[in-house]
Amino acid sequence: MAQLKELRLLLDASGYTERNLQVAWREATNEDIAASIIGFIRKAAIGDALVPYEERVDKARRKIMGMQSWAAPQRKWLERIGKQLKKETIVDREALDQGEFKTQGGGFQRLNKTFNGQLENILVQINKELWKDVG
Repeated sequence: MAQLKELRLLLDASGYTERNLQVAWREATNEDIAASIIGFIRKAAIGDALVPYEERVDKARRKIMGMQSWAAPQRKWLERIGKQLKKETIVDREALDQGEFKTQGGGFQRLNKTFNGQLENILVQINKELWKDVG
């Protein structure tokens, strides 16, 4: 309990008053919050640069797109995965079995065929690129 009080005093002293935090909280989306928390933890843990999440997604998408010559349908789905990452923060097998990925792409199994059985590896690579130090 003493540590929480100390943290509150430190936040107040740094301009993060309860009122300011409440306003920021109301204006933030769940995705913004999750991405910010991940970013702050990475900054504290490994000294990673604090880069806006959308910028990280764009950089990761560009890196993946440049890794090889993708067929038109593959490029289309990689673009959609990038857009979904900006909305949901995490795109995994489960996410690809829902929404437009399910209705338009047939879900993970069918999309995996589009990517010649490499979709799981591509998702892992996207995640690695997403959190690579960009500073």
